[in-house]
Amino acid sequence: MTPFIKKKDIKNNWYLVNAKDLVVGRLAAYISVVLRGKNKPQYNPNQDNGDFVIVTNIEKLKFTGKKFENKKYYKHTGYPGGIKSINPKNLTEKNKSQDILKYAVKRMLPGGPLAKKQLSKLKIYYGDKHPHETQNPVEINFSEINKKNHIKA
Repeated sequence: MTPFIKKKDIKNNWYLVNAKDLVVGRLAAYISVVLRGKNKPQYNPNQDNGDFVIVTNIEKLKFTGKKFENKKYYKHTGYPGGIKSINPKNLTEKNKSQDILKYAVKRMLPGGPLAKKQLSKLKIYYGDKHPHETQNPVEINFSEINKKNHIKA
């Protein structure tokens, strides 16, 4: 049985991922596991004991197949006939590449207030620079974990 961990005993780590030429879905699945804390032995589904994740070079993420043009993200305004859709190509044209990864990770987390709190631990930046150097993030080379995680340009 996993012991119940107290809030004062939770230690959050910081991880850095360079998203250059990485596959969106595989990266989002890994990030959602880290944000929930499922990579830790003291995982508890009703507690926020996940880690912080910093993603850089977000504009260089890749999709497999024709998903870049054909995939659609839907939302509803709440009014009759109010369904809206947008695809990743339109998001990158509007300089909202960070929303692509944020949508993917958000939809892999369970709904509710805890998921919103866990999603706030995801930090996404364009380029190599980020303002979290003082937290000493551990760099994760995600492309070396599995060869399918990386698309050769």
